[in-house]
Amino acid sequence: MALFPPSTNADYQGSRVAAWFLFIAGLAELMPGLIHFFLPDGGAGVIAGIDLSERGDLIVALFAWFGAIQIPSALLIILIALRYRTLVPLGLLWIILARGLMAYDGWLGKASQSGHHPPEHYASPIAVVVAAIFLALSLGRPAQR
Repeated sequence: MALFPPSTNADYQGSRVAAWFLFIAGLAELMPGLIHFFLPDGGAGVIAGIDLSERGDLIVALFAWFGAIQIPSALLIILIALRYRTLVPLGLLWIILARGLMAYDGWLGKASQSGHHPPEHYASPIAVVVAAIFLALSLGRPAQR
């Protein structure tokens, strides 16, 4: 068995634009993952505006840990979009669930209690709505591909 099974793109019945959206979403996930993992402060201070004067080492470590999760997840999403398009609806559902949980936490959950809203708090609710539209497109059977 090969590490990468044969492509399933020929069997994909959904909209191609949904697959390309998934690819772009994968890139959009990869960029913060790289920032969180490789930037000296993980983006916590310079991007999110978090005060690192107290327990900054822990905050930076948590950002790096999250980046370590984001990078392989993003690469898997990109792989689905490019090579295994029959899984595009599942990839879009992953985005909806992940961003939905982030949006909930940022605006109504534990993170909302701080009153601080980094850029991701604004992007996640939008990503949920847009990904839901592309999920619907990925499940349909386009008349012309």
